[in-house]
Amino acid sequence: MRRLWRWFLVLFVWRAAGESDEDGGERPPRIVPEGPPSPRAEVVVVALLALAALSAIGFIVVYALDRLPYQTQYLGLTLGGAFAFLAAALIVTAHHLVVTEELEDEYGTAQPEAAAQVAQVVSESGSRLRRRRLLAAAAAVATTAIGLAAVVPAASLGPIYDLNRFTRTPWRRGRRLVDQHGRPIPAAAIHTQELFTAFPEHADPEEISAPIVLLRLEPDQLHLPQGRSGWAVDGIVAYSKICTHAGCAISLYRTPLFPPVDEPPGLVCPCHYSTFDPQTGGTVVYGPAGRPLPQLPLMVDRRGHLRAAGNYSGPVGPSWWGVRNREVSS
Repeated sequence: MRRLWRWFLVLFVWRAAGESDEDGGERPPRIVPEGPPSPRAEVVVVALLALAALSAIGFIVVYALDRLPYQTQYLGLTLGGAFAFLAAALIVTAHHLVVTEELEDEYGTAQPEAAAQVAQVVSESGSRLRRRRLLAAAAAVATTAIGLAAVVPAASLGPIYDLNRFTRTPWRRGRRLVDQHGRPIPAAAIHTQELFTAFPEHADPEEISAPIVLLRLEPDQLHLPQGRSGWAVDGIVAYSKICTHAGCAISLYRTPLFPPVDEPPGLVCPCHYSTFDPQTGGTVVYGPAGRPLPQLPLMVDRRGHLRAAGNYSGPVGPSWWGVRNREVSS
């Protein structure tokens, strides 16, 4: 570590040392003996820094292409190779391009000229360097590439400008509801005290806004928000299957066995136990979720199959900045 630190100090004082040489002033006696140049070592360092830059660029390319076979392994190899080549370049520099010597002396009081002596020692330690500009350029390219490789994964945090993808859904008026096998779902197949999962026909079922949960309640038990009186069909209601807390799947249905004393029906997320009341529009009755489940309006076609009568009542999935002020789109 001491030698690596000296290498960084050499890089830091290159400019200052060069300026002092150009001034033409009297130079103090050398403290560090002059070291012989090592052109081969300089070439090796430049090659290692180039390999580090290429490895970092390879990481960016693999990350950008996405969905490559064994992508995780390639990401690890490229990023690890970048740091390995950079470390090798620093080791070669410390061993072959920086003059080092060990002096034994007693600690004394601080002297005013101590700072100047330190700068002189650091400057003279780089006397073996002959291709300073080439080495500096190679180091700059390698560190820039590695820096970009470290920043690129931030793109996975989400889009910066196009936020509309968060509110797009495959649902629109007239789209038929199907099961996991793609079969249409008749309204008569939805029974009380049972939870059904449905998807939009001819759409990607893996899309976060695609899956919904269906359940049948007594029509006189429904107290939906204003403007949603026609969103249920014979007591059948539909809500997004994705919890509004952390994006987990709603997979539990709390069904009261003894209505006079039990809790009312509830859609429950098994991960963090957010509970939503399907009778009142998916409102939160328990847990960390901060907003209701988005509701999907329903209608029945001539064949008795369930279809969407429109889009969700709000954005699907975990809450994010401005989610309450946005509307969904198909």
